[in-house]
Amino acid sequence: MRAIKMPATTGSADGGRFEGVTAVTRKVMQANKGKNTKPEMIVRRLLHGLGYRYRIHAAPLPGRPDIVFPGRRRILFVHGCFWHRHPGCRRAFMPKTRADFWAEKFQSNVNRDARNMRALEEAGWQVRVIWECETREPEALSRNLVEFLGPARSSAVASNV
Repeated sequence: MRAIKMPATTGSADGGRFEGVTAVTRKVMQANKGKNTKPEMIVRRLLHGLGYRYRIHAAPLPGRPDIVFPGRRRILFVHGCFWHRHPGCRRAFMPKTRADFWAEKFQSNVNRDARNMRALEEAGWQVRVIWECETREPEALSRNLVEFLGPARSSAVASNV
């Protein structure tokens, strides 16, 4: 097995966000997507298979919700357990290095999520969070989604509209 040579740490050209972080770690962090993540795609495929139709990443709404059902006034956020701090989930661990940076980062994510959900609820939307770990049990997730969204419209009704 080859040893991996660790590159030098980055400078402050990035505004200090990655100060003290190796270039490899920086690249890994920057590769994390905000849209069309694997858990989000699992939920979207499941919803489509159940007969639901929706909008994605609705820009004018607070937090750009992942999945929006305008006619039902329902919104789904698909959150990663690590980044959004799923309470009690083993995937929501605290990194050992730079703990102060991560604590601040995670707290700002949680605060932003709460602020966005509150704004949406005040605007009359019903909001549900689907956690990344929930996507590993499709049957339970399907029941959860149908319970939240109500019955899907039949294709016969949709084609006559």
